[in-house]
Amino acid sequence: MRAVIAHTASALLIGNELLSGKVHESNLLELARTLRAIGVSLRRVVMVPDEPELIGREVRDQSQTFDVVFTSGGVGPTHDDVTIESIARAFGVPANIDPTMEALLRNAYGERTTDGHLRMALVPEGAVLATTPEILWPTPVYRNIWILPGVPEIFRMKLAVVRAWVRGPEGFVSKAVFTKMDEADLKPLLDDVVRDHPEVDVGSYPKWFDPTYKTKITFDSRSGERVEAAVSSFLAKLPQGEPQRVE
Repeated sequence: MRAVIAHTASALLIGNELLSGKVHESNLLELARTLRAIGVSLRRVVMVPDEPELIGREVRDQSQTFDVVFTSGGVGPTHDDVTIESIARAFGVPANIDPTMEALLRNAYGERTTDGHLRMALVPEGAVLATTPEILWPTPVYRNIWILPGVPEIFRMKLAVVRAWVRGPEGFVSKAVFTKMDEADLKPLLDDVVRDHPEVDVGSYPKWFDPTYKTKITFDSRSGERVEAAVSSFLAKLPQGEPQRVE
């Protein structure tokens, strides 16, 4: 498998337990942070139940729209783990037992290996297996779709494989300005900055009950020079004497 250069990414979170609130979803935060760190822009996130048609339709659409897609959940041994078969069906290929993954499972479970265990070796036909020297259990990648587990501890471990094989074209540069002004009072200043620096993503985040600041303004771009220009422009617009810190 060759390293992937990706500008954009999407995520498909799968599981009835997520939509019912039985399980707290935590994988998205870890994925978003990982992608940000490697310079990939996460552009879309969808959560669906364990329904093959929904999974297939969504993953096919995301695969056509974004450079790389990450699925989370539905790859275990039980009846509601339908992600692999759903992806395979969506692209008109069978889901087969991969011999490498089968051998790993049989080595782990020995004589206790069951058909349920072997379901964890299913991959869409044509998938490749991504590993690292530290993480030998393979991650199936079909086309541009990374098929990740839903269990948070294992999901986080698999993100090391993502970091090894996926890169953005450039890293992101981010700065934040903390002010004691209300967000509404900052709006006209921010409107000017957004208009004058369209290549910089400007965010505004009010904070309640914090004595150190009222509003945090963030500036993000793939260009450090553009971020600095936007920050300088914003600081110059603040009222004289307005306390702020820049990080």
